[in-house]
Amino acid sequence: MRIAVAGATGNIGALTATALERDGHEVVRISRALGVDLQTGDGLDAALTGVDAVVDAVNAPAMGLDETIAFFGATTRNLLAAEARAGVRHHVLLSIAGLHRVEGNAHYSGKREQERLVSEGTVPWTIVPATMFHDFAEMVADGAEKEGVARIAPLLIQPIAPADVAAVLAELATGAPAGRYVDVAGPGTQDLVDMARRTHQKRGRAVELVPTWSAVFGPSMAGEVLLPGPGARIAPTTFEEWLAEQK
Repeated sequence: MRIAVAGATGNIGALTATALERDGHEVVRISRALGVDLQTGDGLDAALTGVDAVVDAVNAPAMGLDETIAFFGATTRNLLAAEARAGVRHHVLLSIAGLHRVEGNAHYSGKREQERLVSEGTVPWTIVPATMFHDFAEMVADGAEKEGVARIAPLLIQPIAPADVAAVLAELATGAPAGRYVDVAGPGTQDLVDMARRTHQKRGRAVELVPTWSAVFGPSMAGEVLLPGPGARIAPTTFEEWLAEQK
């Protein structure tokens, strides 16, 4: 199959493209760095020529609520419109498990708009809600760090390895549209602060971690809000296994 990956220079996009190629598929990589601008649509028609399916793994930079919704709205509308013109038969969207249980978060609001556009569009679709990734804790801590101190929320999550997410996306992209797929998660629950601490230890970094609900993520994300729902698909790689491979 000829499959396009939007956001192909990002972490999940790159891994998905590699997984598809490993399985013998022809991959079209889509990103602004490669000459295709999803926000304007420039280059999309040419990129999607002869494409059977599209995987959307685009991520948004950190922005405010309105800007994030506008970003995901523009990229998704342009992508879906170009897919319709090209006769693409399957749109696969990477989304977030627990997305509709969280209010007031700009990224989650943008992803909800993205889901709405995909589900109301004319291109047959599959939405894949995944839990946070194994590298999420380190990313949050790094973004919050000031003068050696990082204030982060003690979120309860069931993280998944990025390569496992990519494998699921690659698998589903080659199959029939499935609508809203089950949540995809890793095999065990973790505390975000503990994950960050262990990742920093592995990398030899000394950062003071302060658990607080007054940081980026508030108490609306406490408890089991971010855990996968019933019937979730459990990926194999544990956080410990992933961490052991880090340098």
